[in-house]
Amino acid sequence: MVMDWQKKRVVVTGGAGFLGSFVVEKLQERGCREIIVPRSREYDLRNRDAIVKLYEVTRPHIVIHLAAVVGGIGANRRNPGRFFYDNAIMGIQLMEYARQFGVEKFVAIGTVCSYPKVTPVPFKEDDLWNGYPEETNAPYGLAKKMMLVQAQAYRAQYGFNAIYLIPVNLYGPRDNFDLETSHVIPAIIRKCVEAKESGRDEIVLWGDGSPTREFLYVEDAAEGIILATERYNGEFPINLGTGEEISIRDLAALISEETGFAGRFVWDKTKPNGQLRRRLDVSRAEKLVGFRARNSLRIGLQKTIAWYVEARKAGKAVNP
Repeated sequence: MVMDWQKKRVVVTGGAGFLGSFVVEKLQERGCREIIVPRSREYDLRNRDAIVKLYEVTRPHIVIHLAAVVGGIGANRRNPGRFFYDNAIMGIQLMEYARQFGVEKFVAIGTVCSYPKVTPVPFKEDDLWNGYPEETNAPYGLAKKMMLVQAQAYRAQYGFNAIYLIPVNLYGPRDNFDLETSHVIPAIIRKCVEAKESGRDEIVLWGDGSPTREFLYVEDAAEGIILATERYNGEFPINLGTGEEISIRDLAALISEETGFAGRFVWDKTKPNGQLRRRLDVSRAEKLVGFRARNSLRIGLQKTIAWYVEARKAGKAVNP
């Protein structure tokens, strides 16, 4: 299928954020002329009236819903109620009023955190409902998974074209490097760069380093989302990832090598590890969407580290 982006008006919630900024760039590369990025100061997407106003003003053909309230393990533990409510209410109301306003297609972005705590590896989309998510991020994961239920229910009752995508952990330039709320890759990068600059020879990391994770370079994720928007109109969720996993301990060693940090890591085993393993089955994305990640983890890390170091040198604010 070919989509004529020049004739489409697209709302990208979270379009000024980390992933969203790359999605907007991909749309621009494809010739999309009308891209609306609602900003929180004008549109509080938890508020019904703000969503109605957004749709009345913009009348979009497509909505790509990327906005989320999200953070690492620590942030999830501190804000379970907020992470559940804000994410659930945004998704539910955005999709409901998209239906009412005759939006042609709604692209809902879920999270790998929705998978059950104990899931056979690699995670297959059919396993989404075979257990409760890992406790530290269950409220966030379940709130995002409600969009899958809503999308399938709306398709069945109203014929509404909503699709649901599940990206694995993302990283890349423009990521959140705030140590209070960041995910593991930007946190380790920042700690390594700062330790090297200050001459420290020791860095403390959470857990014992044994859990494995799969990471997807942000530009690859954006390409996967656009391909799915162009090519997929089905009811089934689709994983977006690389299909490869690495232990946090090996990840830290790789980042240490790429940043030039020559010190050692101290593992704080009083802190939680999170889910023991994460690796996606990405065969559905390749079959139905034609998506395959282009950047290896090492190449993606090199690009991310180079961006972060350059941003610091330029004196740009890269989170507190």
